[in-house]
Amino acid sequence: MNDLKKREAGYKGECSIDFPLSFLEPKSYFIFHDLRLQDQSRFFQLDTLLISKKYALIIEVKNIAGSIYFDPYFNQLVRTIEGKETAFPDPIIQDSRQESQLTNWFLKNGFPSLPILSLIVISNPQTIIRTALENHELHYKVIHRDALPDKINQMEHSITESSFSEKDLKKAIRVMNEHHIDADFSILERYNLTEKDLIKGVICENCKGNKLFRRQGTWLCNQCQLSSKKAHIPALRDYFYLLGSTITNRQLRNFLNISSSSSAMRILQSLNLTSSGANKGRVYRLNFDE
Repeated sequence: MNDLKKREAGYKGECSIDFPLSFLEPKSYFIFHDLRLQDQSRFFQLDTLLISKKYALIIEVKNIAGSIYFDPYFNQLVRTIEGKETAFPDPIIQDSRQESQLTNWFLKNGFPSLPILSLIVISNPQTIIRTALENHELHYKVIHRDALPDKINQMEHSITESSFSEKDLKKAIRVMNEHHIDADFSILERYNLTEKDLIKGVICENCKGNKLFRRQGTWLCNQCQLSSKKAHIPALRDYFYLLGSTITNRQLRNFLNISSSSSAMRILQSLNLTSSGANKGRVYRLNFDE
């Protein structure tokens, strides 16, 4: 649940800068979101990347409430909310590393040297930002969301010459799109789980926990008397995201807790899935991408 809350906060933070970015001249900037590129044997992912003929700007969005303190001595970010302190990795270090990785990526792919800049944007306007007195240059790097358009305009005017031609810029955008690789994380691996840890069967959407049984092509609940012919679809969607996009008759029976292979076959045929192989070796391809 904590991980889900972190992901929701991160997503909301990223969405929150869409409005201030909309004030930029669209012909001058190209904006990437969640761009994931490879630097040698490692991957790096950028929350938001602005690229123009003059420079590239990495934007790391932090959706953190309360009061935050950038500790320059121990290189950590300390949040205080309701009297409780929590330490986070220093996003300035992350930005510095990503600047280096993006610079290497441009050089590796034969592009001219382009200034790489970065900003940390605090998306919550009520968040209080603090640091040590001697860390007086922090405001060049860390800003609130609403200051973003003005900050980008300052950068635009401070860099007088273009490093990229129009042709370079278009090529960079095309190559970045081609080289972007979606993260392929296994949910089970992320949480150190196996298939044995999953609760299998078709769950009643009313009872939220009671398992349905199948009789004559219909799913029934012996608790609330729900009947449904399509209750297996949410279960198969869970299978798709947890275990993968291919499924056999035996795997479907095991996951839905049904014993009849002919009943499983009717379910598979009703979904109009593409398949390969024959007889017991036939494999069906699920598709729940939205």
